[in-house]
Amino acid sequence: MNVKYNEKDKLLLLEITEEIDHHLVDILRRKIDNEITRYMPRKIIFDFNNVSFMDSAGIGMVIGRYKTMNMIGRKSRNDKC
Repeated sequence: MNVKYNEKDKLLLLEITEEIDHHLVDILRRKIDNEITRYMPRKIIFDFNNVSFMDSAGIGMVIGRYKTMNMIGRKSRNDKC
């Protein structure tokens, strides 16, 4: 996963570069949550251009991050699924 943060726009871009399945979703979830805590972005963009596979655990992880951002009063957006 590649992470880019634009401080001016408070935008966190998460470029997912691996398959998202139930084996890796907990690791990915922790990494993303750490980045959210670190930067406290106003917006998150998930870039799935390099993801060749995502199972239901991955979808649940994305929905969970959406709910996290809503709870802290921020926005999240999926670029390409």
